[in-house]
Amino acid sequence: MSGFGGFVLRRGIGTVITLFAISVIVYVVFFVTPGNVAQITCGPRCSPEQVHQVAQQLRLDDPLYLRYWHFLQGILVGQDYSTGTSVEHCSAPCLGQSYQGDQQVTQLILSKLPVSLSLVFGAMVLWLILGVGTGILSAWRRGRFTERLLTGITLAGVATPVFVIGLVLMIVVCGQLQLLPFPQYVALTDDPEQWAWNLLLPWLSLALIEAAAFARLTRASMLETLAEDHIRTFRAYGVGERSIIGRHALRGAFAPIIALNANNVGSAVGGAVLTETLFGLPGIGQELVHAVNVVDLPVVVGMVLVIGFFVVIANAVADVLYAVADRRVVLA
Repeated sequence: MSGFGGFVLRRGIGTVITLFAISVIVYVVFFVTPGNVAQITCGPRCSPEQVHQVAQQLRLDDPLYLRYWHFLQGILVGQDYSTGTSVEHCSAPCLGQSYQGDQQVTQLILSKLPVSLSLVFGAMVLWLILGVGTGILSAWRRGRFTERLLTGITLAGVATPVFVIGLVLMIVVCGQLQLLPFPQYVALTDDPEQWAWNLLLPWLSLALIEAAAFARLTRASMLETLAEDHIRTFRAYGVGERSIIGRHALRGAFAPIIALNANNVGSAVGGAVLTETLFGLPGIGQELVHAVNVVDLPVVVGMVLVIGFFVVIANAVADVLYAVADRRVVLA
């Protein structure tokens, strides 16, 4: 196949191969380790009988390739777990069972995922508005004080860690000025207004970091477009500067902005660990930190796989959207 359809097919095949490679790497890193894997998986408080049961479930006596196949089979078609007195079925995608909380990892992740997605997609709206708007203004006011000021702000934003911005915002906005409450997650379906109000500060903390990158990219792309010959032609014919900026220069910056945004959504899901921990939001980031602290290996593995899945899918979507915005990518 050639053209756009062939490009999407090749990108889809590459995505599947990448996901398969991630599953292999994660399995080797976490399950092919020195020491008693069954004891690590079950946790430090498990009795010898429970450790033996976990070893049977993980089929540690089987060859490595059969153990990985059993792990992959659980993800693709599900598997059965023995609880000692009965057999419990784990539907696909089955990421194992938490022996600390006695809960299927998939169900645990699904219960935490809405919080992380609310954080990421709300912040995405803000970082696009702030970043693209700042980049447009910097390109429009090139060589003036406004551009130098905005460039300095964006450089500071790129260099500042998210937890520093979050702490400063909490101290100033919630503590001293008392403009916003300390964040407490409220489900969107329960109260949309409180959902947005309580997430506004975490959105700002995450968005200010990402907006700096978008501002720099938008400014660079627009300046490159403004230097092209057809822009000089528009100016020679008397087309207004605002029309040139809005209708022509910004259009040339769309492709890299789309690609960067799709990539950032995927990485922000993984990077939400700091933001969720800082603001006490019960998402997958905070759950991952908790699982590491209590040595809940199945939950850690499941979280890492889900985060890797989002990053890979986001990169694939970025490539497709980039190809839609700029068809020259298909021919590359």
